[in-house]
Amino acid sequence: MTDMLHATRCIPQGQGLATVLLNRAATVTLDWDLRQKSRFDCEDTQGRRIGVLLPRGTVVRGGDVLLTHDGSLLKVVAAPQAVLRITPCQAHGSPFDLTRAAYHLGNRHVPIELQPDHLKIEPDHVLADMLRQMHLIVSEVREPFEPESGAYGGHGAHGGHHGHDHSHAHDHAH
Repeated sequence: MTDMLHATRCIPQGQGLATVLLNRAATVTLDWDLRQKSRFDCEDTQGRRIGVLLPRGTVVRGGDVLLTHDGSLLKVVAAPQAVLRITPCQAHGSPFDLTRAAYHLGNRHVPIELQPDHLKIEPDHVLADMLRQMHLIVSEVREPFEPESGAYGGHGAHGGHHGHDHSHAHDHAH
């Protein structure tokens, strides 16, 4: 039996790493419940046991890279999992309904993934009923889940903003 590797560093989206190294790296496929923990065990695509020991509060995102104590790189893949996909009703609503839904879900501190054309939350029949009463379409699907990290959260940018440089002036028209 081989010793367990320990991953102690998370490199957000593999920033600064050569593409050739990332292409050769093994992967770990993790669901949201596991990726929001700072200490957990998993197995990579090479069958190695990995003990992940990250600083408290670290959230691992799909596309991040874990660095092990032996120098191995591990690409993180967000595992498909049960989620509720919320879309506006074409017949009775408008895309603005998603904004209203995000507001109500945010008031309940529900982890939510925001996309331009849909929202995703973890399964909850009470919330699903509330959203349906708001004339939204709620579908149970299996997809990766990348909820917002919050205004003060770490590197949880997603929804098309990976790698977007926000250091430029914002005096241009949007």
